[in-house]
Amino acid sequence: MMSLDSITLYLVATMVAALLGAMMVFFGRQENSPALKWWGTAYLLGAASVALWTAAGDKLGPHLYLALNAVGFVACGMVWNAARVFHGRKPNWPGLLVGALAWAAAVTLLDPAASMLRMIVGAGIVSVYAALTASELWVERRKSLQRRWPAFVVPVMHGCVLMLPILLGSFLRPNDAGFSGSIWVTVFAVELILYAVGTVFVIFMLVSERTVTAHRTAASTDPLTGMLNRRGFSEACGRVIEREAKAGRPVTVMIFDIDHFKSINDRFGHPAGDEMLKLFSTVVVNNLRITDMSGRIGGEEFAALLPCSLEEGVLVAERVREAFETSGVVVDEGPVDTTVSIGVAGGPAGTELEVLLASADTALYQAKRGGRNRVEAAEELPLSLETWRRQTAARTGVPQTRPVTA
Repeated sequence: MMSLDSITLYLVATMVAALLGAMMVFFGRQENSPALKWWGTAYLLGAASVALWTAAGDKLGPHLYLALNAVGFVACGMVWNAARVFHGRKPNWPGLLVGALAWAAAVTLLDPAASMLRMIVGAGIVSVYAALTASELWVERRKSLQRRWPAFVVPVMHGCVLMLPILLGSFLRPNDAGFSGSIWVTVFAVELILYAVGTVFVIFMLVSERTVTAHRTAASTDPLTGMLNRRGFSEACGRVIEREAKAGRPVTVMIFDIDHFKSINDRFGHPAGDEMLKLFSTVVVNNLRITDMSGRIGGEEFAALLPCSLEEGVLVAERVREAFETSGVVVDEGPVDTTVSIGVAGGPAGTELEVLLASADTALYQAKRGGRNRVEAAEELPLSLETWRRQTAARTGVPQTRPVTA
């Protein structure tokens, strides 16, 4: 039967780690990702350490043996710090070095013949770093559950495999030196290859998910105000309405239209108009709860959805109107009126967003006709969107295909 040569396996593991490390450093520079650079550098350091240790074999002097193993533990610390950097945290420099220092202390203080104790210390250090890495990846709340479990399981399995020879060798076959030596050297080599490849798979899975999320966020965000755009607002509101419908709770929609916005653009220019839009978006966000949805749905038009009754929604709308009116904008050393008209509509659990927007749009039209700078609540929901379109077309002379503000 063909046997696996441990030296060959470790050389293969070294080449795989070096290739993967170089690839991560390259993509880290291409994508300007510090975390990928950290992971790649850790792989390269680990590969260099294992390669020199394998090539030198018994010719390693005590100082070189200590240094190479210390570099390997630094690489383990870098993997943990890479997970921290990936999630926006600062590197833990003392934690990066504590494993290498613990190993140096163990080698210096322990009896040279206590090889089993040194193996326990080494495996323990790597297992602690693996547990820290798994913890760092698990507690990140922005990842979906499907992406979270592989990121947690891979380092945990790595730590468990490293601790197995200690448990099995100590409790099952404590006097069998061959069992605790040759078999586990081969197991470690195979596991190192699998761990290296598996970790890179998890890393690129997380990076890919973050990239997709960033593109999806950009596609649903208004670049000027940072609020949700029409598409993002509709998608977010759909989820809220579905959630509230299951609980049997009503929802309320309001549409905001900044009064005389066109004249502000004409008199002071578009930069002043942009500042007005950003100011109003800040007022809206500051006066809504974190559970409320808000967005810019076009031009000077904003909308919000609140999981509450119509009466509560009217109170919130009045609060927004008063806050914007007293915001006190000065352009070219002169005060500028900041007022907004608001239409509010509420509906029972499960009412469609388009129906609520259509009703709020009608209420907004009434607020405009009533003198602006006021809040109007819809008396009733439209019987259907088609009825609303006919009524709006008759009122404005313009056919409507979807609810928009007047």
